[in-house]
Amino acid sequence: MSSGHSLIHERCTMLERKVPSLVDMCIQLAIDNIRHLGDVGDTGLHLLERILPHCKVDQLKHIEDSTERDLRAVTDKLWKKFYEREFGANSTNLVCERMKDKKVSFEWKLLYEAKLKNLEEAQQKSFDRIKELYKKEDARKQSRQVRITTKVPPSSIKRSFYGGGPGSNISNTKSSIMKKSKLQFLNSHEVTNLAAIKKNGFQKRNGISSMRKQGVLSGKDSASTSKPIGRRF
Repeated sequence: MSSGHSLIHERCTMLERKVPSLVDMCIQLAIDNIRHLGDVGDTGLHLLERILPHCKVDQLKHIEDSTERDLRAVTDKLWKKFYEREFGANSTNLVCERMKDKKVSFEWKLLYEAKLKNLEEAQQKSFDRIKELYKKEDARKQSRQVRITTKVPPSSIKRSFYGGGPGSNISNTKSSIMKKSKLQFLNSHEVTNLAAIKKNGFQKRNGISSMRKQGVLSGKDSASTSKPIGRRF
């Protein structure tokens, strides 16, 4: 009988261990829905010590900001873990040593946020420097391309016989210069005198030829009048 009673007692103990209590069920329910937690109200710290370690950074921050109670007794060590996980054990130990040397103590939440802000600012400055370097490099490449494309080699300037391209401008310019020079030559004093001389000579020649024609015609008339009249019958 004693052995039978002992066996029953062991089985009852095992069942009690397997069946969770109502408190355990509530804690597990809170952990499963931790992303929805906000104000924890008057929840005991011993319960929060089992629930809050399952929070992520943004979840823990949301719970602290939503709760009017001071939760640093539970959350400060959690923020220290976040700090060590994010920035490394060496950085965490260095902060501890500095606070010990200066005999000060800061909240690990504030240390975490300050460190993260410094890293973000340093990273942004680094990005700005890289962006500025790329900008200067692009400007340098563009200036080189402009210099290369605007410089026209002498061999590329050819006369165009079809009125297109830079050769047409040169031919048009030469044509206008030739026309202007020709007009100046025709309007010169020497050309004017030469034209007058040619005109007078032409008029004289026309006068002589006309006189010769008149003389011929008069000779014919006189011959016709001097012809003897035939005998009348």
